[in-house]
Amino acid sequence: MATKAKKDVLVTEKMYDIVRHPLVTEKTTLGSQHGQVSFRVPLCATKPEIKRAVEALFKVEVKAVNTLISNGKTKRFKGVKAFRSDTKKAIVTLKDGQTIDVGTGI
Repeated sequence: MATKAKKDVLVTEKMYDIVRHPLVTEKTTLGSQHGQVSFRVPLCATKPEIKRAVEALFKVEVKAVNTLISNGKTKRFKGVKAFRSDTKKAIVTLKDGQTIDVGTGI
């Protein structure tokens, strides 16, 4: 039986735009025990795009991608109204034995 050879994916500039930066909080570091890494991504990024970008940039295998959108809030500072923009987070679950060191740059 023939096995499929894994294609070498060309890393593009768009992939760097999709994975903006890792989220390092108390909650996201607890997810690393389960093989999860969290990233800030653009609102228009889709799950397949995020999966391809993480696999190409970090050379790991992704099991699942979950996303969530945090709605922006209206804030006041010294009587001036301001609005925080919406943000999107991606929680990437890696296959067993795979790790990403978020302390180092890409």
